[in-house]
Amino acid sequence: MADLALIRIDDVRVKIPRTGGMLVDGMIFADEELLENFVEPEAITQVANVAHLPGIVAYSFGMPDIHWGYGFPIGGVAGMDVDKRGVISPGGVGFDINCGVRLIRSNLELDEVLPRLDQLLSRLYARIPAGLGRDGGLSLSKKELKRVLSQGSRWLVTHGMGEEADLVHCEEGGCMPDADPEEVSRRAYERGVPQLGSLGSGNHFLEIQVVEEVYDEAVAQAFGVFKGQITVMIHCGSRGLGHQICSDFVKIMLSAMSKYGISVPDRQLVCAPFYSEEGQRYWRAMCCAANYAWANRQMITHMVREAFEVVFGGAWRSLGLDLIYDVAHNIAKLERHHVDGKWRTLCVHRKGATRSFGPERQEVPERYREVGQPVLIPGDMGRSSYLLVGRKESLDRSLGSTCHGAGRCKSRNQATKEISYSRLLKELEDRGIKVYSHSKRTLVEEAPEAYKDVSMVVEVAEVAGLSKKVARMRPLGVIKG
Repeated sequence: MADLALIRIDDVRVKIPRTGGMLVDGMIFADEELLENFVEPEAITQVANVAHLPGIVAYSFGMPDIHWGYGFPIGGVAGMDVDKRGVISPGGVGFDINCGVRLIRSNLELDEVLPRLDQLLSRLYARIPAGLGRDGGLSLSKKELKRVLSQGSRWLVTHGMGEEADLVHCEEGGCMPDADPEEVSRRAYERGVPQLGSLGSGNHFLEIQVVEEVYDEAVAQAFGVFKGQITVMIHCGSRGLGHQICSDFVKIMLSAMSKYGISVPDRQLVCAPFYSEEGQRYWRAMCCAANYAWANRQMITHMVREAFEVVFGGAWRSLGLDLIYDVAHNIAKLERHHVDGKWRTLCVHRKGATRSFGPERQEVPERYREVGQPVLIPGDMGRSSYLLVGRKESLDRSLGSTCHGAGRCKSRNQATKEISYSRLLKELEDRGIKVYSHSKRTLVEEAPEAYKDVSMVVEVAEVAGLSKKVARMRPLGVIKG
């Protein structure tokens, strides 16, 4: 797929016209600077490769934070018509199934938290496990884990680790009902039993933030956000369980493709028709991993609330530690979309991308339905993160999708070669950011300069009509693996 033609449609959209076996055009949301300096040729090729998948409609999309990934680019979105033999692909979901972000508000303001920030971070660091392979904050039996896989966040709430409002303000209510624990392998269970309530490593984090800027007062008020407010952002996923499920079904689908006469330009795009035996088995197992990830973030939320109670006194409800929203970044969902003049049921793959539904969609919690779905776009640990809102236009332009972060501009190996750990700590300290990490290497791999500037990415998403800025949060303290 070398030498692909690129046609600029406007300031923030670039089309890859159909060629060869592509079934639809590709569409990348990027301005000239992003396209020239940060979008790898390999990622562009991957957008074109995804356009070969059976049942794909509209476009093969690349979000503004697009970069090279496994099969699909990270920042890749594609919808397959399941009534037209549309496929489901593990590479279109990713290994960390339902890696996602949640944002917790508070009634606290900056001057109340700064004097106790070290105490708060120390308590969170001691309480919430982080790092490669680290066990979680809740020890489960296999029987209990099966219930978590079936019930997701609700299992935690029914055991006193949250409230009903947490479920309401979470995509899918924190549970995909098609989950079937019988489709999860023994090895996935072994990896999942000890890890619930842990951040993991890589780009996962817990961050104490302050709302530095509000762009839309009306929407911010609907979300319960104000300037100077303290918020908490949690970024993690399904840990080893999700990784194992993806690995298991890549092998299963690899052997199944010939059975369905499917040929793909990249074997990492292994897939099966959604309604095939293999497709349904993966779907039910993926739902289990998604439920585990929501439960994982719910457990960490519970521990965050406990830490705030100890440090600031009083019940967490009196501190206003309510969940604003929880979004999934690596997931496939069945959604109804109006494409080519008709309503279709699509299996929408979002791999390193965020759902961005505007007002009136029934999937948006009733409290937010007049303004649209909250969209959470984390930055790197040295720069801001954003709260945005979904836009009605995004349904036509990107199947209701937007970016999920800044996107890497340096590989982890490149970062470790070029960035000094001591210099990084000094730079973060100079910015007033306290960092707690179990690994020097992870910290260097996740340095701000290894990522694009999230503000540039968010601006493209806004100009393209995918999402609209509501508030910007600046990091005060970060916990990483």
